[in-house]
Amino acid sequence: MKRLLAFLNIDFLLNSNALKNWRMIIYLSCLALLMISSGHSADRKIFTIAAYNKDIKALKSVFVEQKTRLVNLKKESTVMQLLSDTNLGPADRPPVKIRIE
Repeated sequence: MKRLLAFLNIDFLLNSNALKNWRMIIYLSCLALLMISSGHSADRKIFTIAAYNKDIKALKSVFVEQKTRLVNLKKESTVMQLLSDTNLGPADRPPVKIRIE
């Protein structure tokens, strides 16, 4: 009972050998703060990575959309439709190969 009362009265921090106890308490407090800080840092990194993944998905979607648009613009029918105002059209005869010997 005396030990419990001594513990509750914090006698272990006030007696002559208290320096060892204080060192341990300060060490454990610093260690706890370090672990809490590390946890918050990890959480911050996780949120940053999630935001980057969201941006990557959006950019991939834009890329696919632009690629589809480009493929549609490269079609002969689309080119002909766009050039109909300028009276340009496909050639009547195929291109001639030039051979150099």
